[in-house]
Amino acid sequence: MSKPTTLVTGAAGFIGSHLSKALLKEGHQVLALDDLSGGFKENLPQGVSWIQGSVNDHLLVDSVFKDFRIDYVYHAAAYAAEGLSHFIRRHNYQNNLIGSVNLINASIRCSVKCFVFFSSIAVYGRGQVPLDEETIPRPEDPYGISKLSVELDLAAAHDLFGLPYVIFRPHNVYGEFQNLNDQFRNVVGIFSRQLLLGEPLTIFGDGSQRRAFTYVQDILPACIACLKNTKSHGQVFNLGSDMPVTVLQLANLLIQISGISSTVNHLPERHEIIDAFSSHKKAEAFFGSFPKTDFEDGIEKTWAWAKNQKISIRSLPFEVEISQNLPPSWAKLLKP
Repeated sequence: MSKPTTLVTGAAGFIGSHLSKALLKEGHQVLALDDLSGGFKENLPQGVSWIQGSVNDHLLVDSVFKDFRIDYVYHAAAYAAEGLSHFIRRHNYQNNLIGSVNLINASIRCSVKCFVFFSSIAVYGRGQVPLDEETIPRPEDPYGISKLSVELDLAAAHDLFGLPYVIFRPHNVYGEFQNLNDQFRNVVGIFSRQLLLGEPLTIFGDGSQRRAFTYVQDILPACIACLKNTKSHGQVFNLGSDMPVTVLQLANLLIQISGISSTVNHLPERHEIIDAFSSHKKAEAFFGSFPKTDFEDGIEKTWAWAKNQKISIRSLPFEVEISQNLPPSWAKLLKP
């Protein structure tokens, strides 16, 4: 029996690299597509076939589908910065929406067996927590809007063309191979970088914002199982931890685990959702119980990896498009 050929976008990034490794273990031939704007080539596991390029390049995307008989697509490429997306709207929609449409078009034409899309709980906006899949989406930032738009497009592609799909809405995922050089997304990575550079940990507001931080290995079983579980096709699933903690708790835990003397610098509040965590009963009903790494254990594993990483801030792949109401701490880092 021949190996299935699976395309993973964003494969040199955080979730994509872990997915690629898990798929290789499952016997897939993995095509790794990444433009390295946020990922690193060294993140790619041995055994993948790497293609350097962007999902925004529809000619490249079409050529990949033409050259390989692709059975499955895992679309993990995105620029995931909810708060910043207000100020880089064009960049956000080009990368997170139009790039996704390029992949959906090619998947329809080539009769892909299943298109697995990594959305976000940012589609929900403010609401009753824990959020579940029946909650009416009301995204409050362009990032969430772009993710919800792709979800709706996949449903339309299924209705007219029969494209099978599964949508996962993971939240606040952290772990090894996350990008420690990005100054605008992933608070575990931001805090880790600040500790390594001897800087204070910066928190917008008083730090009472609650998130259920999720160790990356815990989401992989469901992501892999969905291919064979055809009852999951056409469905949306939240994935993540069940234990919300405050951002201030996270900061204090990282200071404790790292053993690095540091302080917390509270910045003015910014426009963001205060409480964001979800229910995972639906995912457990379809895929069974999945790993739930203890928060402290997961942070210890992540720090053990992070403390050996070199920090080298890259030039950003975008420029700010709107400067009004930009948080002052971000304005210092962005070029209008």
